[in-house]
Amino acid sequence: MRSDQEIYNDIGSVLLAAAPDNASKIIMRAELSPEGDHCKCEFDYVDSTSGQTNWFTAGAQANGRLLDLLVELRTLFVNNIKSQQTPFWQGCEITLDTETLRIGIDFKYED
Repeated sequence: MRSDQEIYNDIGSVLLAAAPDNASKIIMRAELSPEGDHCKCEFDYVDSTSGQTNWFTAGAQANGRLLDLLVELRTLFVNNIKSQQTPFWQGCEITLDTETLRIGIDFKYED
């Protein structure tokens, strides 16, 4: 099984490839199904010239790859903590600074 860092790197690579060239920051919000068979995703970016936030579509291939990566990440967490409650988290907000390539993930848990 791969490490969480490898998965984070792959998520960042997919987002970077899918975002507009003028993006200084990419924001992705995702909600995963409990079964891990589908995901609702929203994509925003901050324009490097105007500073305005706009939305974009990542495309079917990127959406599918991101679903696979998020399910892999959630499975890694569940397996590593031996959680009896699945899913461990149901969604997340990912931010990627395109200049520093720093990625941040804020996980969303069920209430």
